[in-house]
This record gives sequence, structure tokens and C-alpha cells, in this order.
Amino acid sequence: MRKVRRTQVMGWRWRSNPLRRHSDVVEAWIVLAAWTAATAGGVAAGVVGAQAAEHVVNQDRAGRRPVSAVVVKTVPGSGRDVVTGVRYDRVLATVRWSDGKGPARAGTVDVKPTAKPGSRVRAWTDGRGRLVAAPVSSTEAATRVVLAGTGVGLATGLTVLGGGRLVRLRVQRRATERWGAEWERVEREWGHRTG
Repeated sequence: MRKVRRTQVMGWRWRSNPLRRHSDVVEAWIVLAAWTAATAGGVAAGVVGAQAAEHVVNQDRAGRRPVSAVVVKTVPGSGRDVVTGVRYDRVLATVRWSDGKGPARAGTVDVKPTAKPGSRVRAWTDGRGRLVAAPVSSTEAATRVVLAGTGVGLATGLTVLGGGRLVRLRVQRRATERWGAEWERVEREWGHRTG
């Protein structure tokens, strides 16, 4: 059995020929509009998403304040996982600090395994004086912004392309229904002549 090869002709829906239906032209315009809207909308949404992510990251970074804290005690252990043997570069420690606005406070932060009780470490607090994680680096902030913008842009573009595909399928379905109705009409006429 021989394989049948389909030949693709680029832009056939745009060319004038007697076999081209009106629905073929409509489909071509739908595809063009969907790709144009997906590209432009994806880029615009990506830029807006990146700006929003950058605003959030900058607010988060600006809301963190460094304080000098004193290590009270560290969690016992060498910074190595007992089961896997993986060595950690940070361990938990209880620290005490004062922000100058009230009494000394205590909390738990990550410190280097070499930190001993009585040594000074840098801790980060939020606007209310609660301990928080260190702010992200500028490289990590840029990575988050780029990933957020790219994700929003891709999601928007794919959503628009999906909508265009649904509209195109609807046009194809209607064209097929019309074609079927036309064939039924022609078949009835041929059937009476050959009967």
C-alpha cells in the first residue's frame, strides 16, 4: 500500500482560485488576527506583568530592615543531615536584638554553622519589628521579574490563540454543515435523474 503525501501550499487561502470558499478566506483572516492579537497582547501583558512583579519585589525589598542581633543559642548539630549526609550552609539559631523602639526581642534566624553564642549576626525585620528572611538579591529579583513577565505574556498569547482556534473551529463546522446541506440538495437532484 502506497502512502499518500499531502502537499502544503503556503497562502492558498489568500490566492484566488475556483475551489476557494468564502469560509476559507474567513479562516485565513481569523488565523492572522489571532496571531497578531496573541503576539501584541502577549507582549503587552508580559510588560505589564513584569512591571507589576518588579513593583512587588521592590516593595518587599524596601520593607526589610537589617538589625544587628546577638546569637543566644544555636540548634545542636553540625549542619549535616543525619540521613542523607548533606552539609547545610545555614543552621537555625535563637537571636536577641533591639531596634531602639522598645525592649529587646528574641527570635529564630538562619546563621552560618560557625556562629557561636555571643557572636553578632545580621538579621532582617519587617516594618513591625518581626524577623523575616533576607531580601532577595538584585539578580534573583531580576530573574523573578523576567519569569513573571514571560509567564504572563505566554499565558495571554496562548489564551488568545486558543480563542482564535475555537472561533476557527466554529467557522469550519458551519462551512462543513453548509457543504453537507449542499451535497444533500445535489444528491437529490442526481438521484431523481438516475433512478
